[in-house]
Amino acid sequence: MYVRVAVYPASKRESFTEQGPHRYEIKVKEPAERNLANKRVKELLATHYKTSEKQIRLVSGHQNSRKIFAVPDEV
Repeated sequence: MYVRVAVYPASKRESFTEQGPHRYEIKVKEPAERNLANKRVKELLATHYKTSEKQIRLVSGHQNSRKIFAVPDEV
């Protein structure tokens, strides 16, 4: 399944908010450089969906705040 995420890097507090079915707003403390924010978002999604980070793939939005991740369907 595909998950749409609005990412806000370099935030003072981390938060994970569900905006709708398979739509999330995630604020992370990591900056948007050297792929640090994307890695942290993958960690948070893996925790939320109870799967490993290796099974979550960034499909679209590598350098954009609006991203699409692929998460295994059997979750």
